Amino acid sequence: MKVLLYFENEKLLQESGIGRALRHQMMALESAGVAYTINPLEDYDILHINTYFLNSNAIIAECKKKGKAVIYHAHSTEEDFRNSFLFSNEISPLFKKYLISLYSQGDEIITPTPYSKKILESYGITVPINAISNGIDLKRFAYDKDKVEAYRRYFSLNKKDKVVIGVGLYFERKGILDFLEIAKKLPEYTFIWFGYSSPLTIPLEVSAAIENRSKNVIMPGYVKGAIIEGAYLDADCFFFPSYEETEGIVVLEALASRQKVVVRDIGAFDPWLIDGYNCFKANDNRNFIKLIEDCVENRCIDTRENAYKTAEERSIENIGLKLKEVYERVYKKVNYEKESL
Repeated sequence: MKVLLYFENEKLLQESGIGRALRHQMMALESAGVAYTINPLEDYDILHINTYFLNSNAIIAECKKKGKAVIYHAHSTEEDFRNSFLFSNEISPLFKKYLISLYSQGDEIITPTPYSKKILESYGITVPINAISNGIDLKRFAYDKDKVEAYRRYFSLNKKDKVVIGVGLYFERKGILDFLEIAKKLPEYTFIWFGYSSPLTIPLEVSAAIENRSKNVIMPGYVKGAIIEGAYLDADCFFFPSYEETEGIVVLEALASRQKVVVRDIGAFDPWLIDGYNCFKANDNRNFIKLIEDCVENRCIDTRENAYKTAEERSIENIGLKLKEVYERVYKKVNYEKESL
């Protein structure tokens, strides 16, 4: 049994959560001993497709013609497509119809959370849907003094600086406007937003907010490796006020870093993120400010070990076993149907 992890336009999406999901899948399959390729020209038995661009229909049709199993990884929904880039809201109904047509061609679907599974079921999709986390590489976020020092040097931080970090594209959906507004009200803290989107793709309101951000906000763009990993490990608070997610890999990264996590109380984080246990939740900026202050000033319950336990449950190794189970079931089902013809 060999799996093709298909990821169209990898260069375009490699900096996104979907890009990280592919890397996690590769690691997960290696840990579970599942043979895989990312080259569609090689022989394979199961197509595990992650994207939805123009070649998606073609490769699915080819697989169906050859009697191969197809598993669609549903990273996207209409709900998390909205409020992202320019004109996303206008085209989101068409995008939903397109997703339904693609996802329905799978023998089974994988999606990251019970919440995203529920959304897909509400679309009327009848293909079996599995809620399996994108997973997290715990080793990457283990405490490392060198990473912390590299991060602090990179941003010229001194010991007295108190830092709140956020990670994401410049999407309104990600809560970037709230992040910048709250930073203005907490000038005594340094706010760092990791991530980037082309100015040509973001709404004017977001562009204006970034341009007029307060002096305590640093926006370094897309930063990877030791710098961002050191930030996760050393910041005083991870703040992610996103309005919609299917899971939020950056939240898993913060949990794995034993970080104090503040998120918006949204469906994607239910039931695995629990307020006051492994994170803190709010729904408005006034309460976000209080939670951030409590985290930074160490006035809150210590949720960090519980945060790490939650990340452990979603380790790459555990996800590898769950993916293997789906592959084996679908492989047997498709081959049984072929033999019955």
